[in-house]
Amino acid sequence: MTHTVLVTGVSRHIGARVASVLAADPDIDRVIGVDTVPPPSLARGGGVALGRTEFVRVDLRSPDIAQVIAAADIDTVVHMSLVSAPSKSAGRLSMKEHNVIGAMQLLAACQRSATVRRVVVRSTTAVYGSSSHDPAVFTEEAEPIEVASSGYAKDATEVEAYVRGFARRRPDVTVSTLRFANFMGPGVDSPLTRYFIQPVLPTVLGFDPRLQFVHEDDGVEVLRRMAVEDHPGTFNVVGDGVMLLSQCVRRSGRPTVPVPATAFRVIGDLARGIGRVDFSPEQLALMSYGRAVDPGRLAVELDWRPKFTTASAFDDFLHSRGLFGGFPLAVIDWVTTVMGGGVKR
Repeated sequence: MTHTVLVTGVSRHIGARVASVLAADPDIDRVIGVDTVPPPSLARGGGVALGRTEFVRVDLRSPDIAQVIAAADIDTVVHMSLVSAPSKSAGRLSMKEHNVIGAMQLLAACQRSATVRRVVVRSTTAVYGSSSHDPAVFTEEAEPIEVASSGYAKDATEVEAYVRGFARRRPDVTVSTLRFANFMGPGVDSPLTRYFIQPVLPTVLGFDPRLQFVHEDDGVEVLRRMAVEDHPGTFNVVGDGVMLLSQCVRRSGRPTVPVPATAFRVIGDLARGIGRVDFSPEQLALMSYGRAVDPGRLAVELDWRPKFTTASAFDDFLHSRGLFGGFPLAVIDWVTTVMGGGVKR
């Protein structure tokens, strides 16, 4: 029985949704959401309704999180506070401190707690990297061919290392690490969703990477299951199938401009400077080589399949932004197959 759940990162969309769905569960006594700023539903009267979630303002980088866990007798921690890109007001250093130092402090507090018995950590498939030497599909046991040296992927890799250390020190605690593909859906705001809503989409000349997405509804359901059930281990979370970037842009109806990789990086620096989209080195690698992972372990563990495939998750995102190019999807897929040599679905 899960009694009291702590959810971090509730000021962001997915974190707020997770807190909301857990707060709606009558078998859960309390849900406490923490973040450095209030969720939009509290700050501006909009956003995701958090129900009976109790919000506590706390910076994970401080030891105060241990006091919150101790005072509320937390038994389940759902760590959602992994930032994928630096904000315009804060730089990369602040992002790294939030991701890595924040996770260290949270895990240290969990380690000292006598009540915590389940920890769920949001991670990312970015830990596998993207390179020309990658396997066709990554499983959870696979090691990255090129270890991340900066950015979001490096932060996530470091956080996962601390999580493994925590699991060794507290074998009595069920620890679940979820490596999510890029989220898609009506409420998702990320470097990749911001890329697809640009008027013109720059692509890396000579590359047509494979991409995978997970719909926000499926991601929230997996997190809910992990928060109320014991499923130790590391799991890839992604919608079935893959899409080529060319397939994505045809569905969006956006024009593309193929540019050399060096120019793509320059465009990214300019776009980042005006707050439009973040073309980080890891984003450049993804847009060049792509990535595909195997979600089979999760399907077996939960006896569950996502409602949305990679393609339908992307379609739902496009519909929510009014971005469909107007052609029937079957026609777009046929054109992509003819021009691009096909894609595994």
